[in-house]
Amino acid sequence: MTSHIPNSPSSNPAELLAAHPAVDPSTMLSAARRTADLERLTASPSVDLVVIGGGVTGAGVALDAVSRGLSTVLIECRDLGFGTSRWSSKLVHGGLRYLASGAVGIAYESAVERDSLICRIAPHLVRPLPQVVALLPGMKAADTALTRVGFMAGDVLRMAARTPSSTLHRSRRIGAAEVAALAPTVQRDGLRGGLLNWDGQLNDDARLVVDIARTAAGFGATVLTHASASDVTGTSVRVTDELTGQTFEVQAKAVVNATGVWSAEVDSAIALRPSRGTHLVFSQDTFGGLRAGLTVAVPGHFGRYVFALPQPDGRVYVGLTDEETSGEIPDVPRADESEIDFLLATINLALGTPLTRDDILGTFSGLRPLLDSGAGETSDVSRKHAVLTRPDGLVTVVGGKLTTYRRMAEDAVDAALEASGQTANPCRTRTLPLVGAPAGKNPTAALARVAAPDRLVAKYGTEAPAVVALGEADPALAERVAPGTEITRAELVFGALAEGAVDVDDLLERRTRLSLTPLVAEAARPLAEKVFARSVD
Repeated sequence: MTSHIPNSPSSNPAELLAAHPAVDPSTMLSAARRTADLERLTASPSVDLVVIGGGVTGAGVALDAVSRGLSTVLIECRDLGFGTSRWSSKLVHGGLRYLASGAVGIAYESAVERDSLICRIAPHLVRPLPQVVALLPGMKAADTALTRVGFMAGDVLRMAARTPSSTLHRSRRIGAAEVAALAPTVQRDGLRGGLLNWDGQLNDDARLVVDIARTAAGFGATVLTHASASDVTGTSVRVTDELTGQTFEVQAKAVVNATGVWSAEVDSAIALRPSRGTHLVFSQDTFGGLRAGLTVAVPGHFGRYVFALPQPDGRVYVGLTDEETSGEIPDVPRADESEIDFLLATINLALGTPLTRDDILGTFSGLRPLLDSGAGETSDVSRKHAVLTRPDGLVTVVGGKLTTYRRMAEDAVDAALEASGQTANPCRTRTLPLVGAPAGKNPTAALARVAAPDRLVAKYGTEAPAVVALGEADPALAERVAPGTEITRAELVFGALAEGAVDVDDLLERRTRLSLTPLVAEAARPLAEKVFARSVD
């Protein structure tokens, strides 16, 4: 039986969302808004700032610029979060790895930005995550002591960033029983307890990008996905609408290149050394209900770890590799067989029953846009971001990491203002909540009062009741999209009407992340197709 999306004013999904008190209509990215934005931009193609790239940094630049009062356009040739931004470990971390290599400044910057994200910017998307290092027979006393010292240094960073211990608890040593409760499949023979640390974890990195872009749209930014940029200078960009083929030129007082690993395609003077990071996807059943990040040291590589990280929708991600890549940058990087073997072998060091390839549900890989510094291995290349200004005024921001996107964006806008001679209001993004983030000093309590299932609140924050309302208006939308997932049809509709999804892949790959489990994604594809045909089964 087919139930068409109602078209009456009282139950039309677009009108329902626009009228719902949980959703600010000015933040909704829809097909209708995209058309209107294109018409307005072609009629008046002159703005203060154009940012090229719709990843977390580009979206951050758009929000920083427009919230300072600059007329802003974001151009993305594919979709929000299409590239590296959606392939992260989903961690908002305080920079312990950088402490191990002596990069105290980067570690402190990470801790400060983590504090902003978890306490003010996106408390609905970022939650505290316990991380445990199991003390097993193969771990030497010296390594245990160094790890404990590292965790204590992390506590100092947390305090320096003024993150309350009630939000991120202090590290401590725990007994074997507590380790087993947090990581049920951990090896029990010879287990001497563990070391427990706390960090931040994103519900979804691609969703963070979408929320940043929607917040920018709420301030008046024009967000154009599936539109490519060419003939880029410091003051102009030729834009091609990939859906219609329409081409026009936009004049800008400043242009920022935030295209990540594709930066050299915009500015050939940029030299990058992309590094591939790969993750494996497992079912939570395989880990017996993992409740913490299980951290395993890579033998012979001080400061390097492999993590098993619990995720929404009953999944666990195991990562991360650091492999230099060369040649043409692929749209979707693929894991090498050697990386899969490495991740399995390392995580199995801490497990009672080894995982095999048969347990893997899927894999994903991303490319880090590291600036070429001439260092040896890519794992030694600095993760500090760089902002480079070309003689014609084009600003490029590269390097860095997801946790520090906001600071990268602030620095890029500062450089663009300096290059163009423009003035603007001070940066305000450190305390600016994204769509879905609750107002007030106690976001945890505010989110607990949101009238929606916890699963939806963790994705949509204060907007979750609007997703629920879609299912109440049409009960078919409250049904799951496929076996093996809790995602509902209403979430597909919300992705198309409010979150800027233009096609089926936008929905499956970035608004819901169903594509990380390919069999589930294929089962949901017919429903995603019908969303754009304005009907659902």
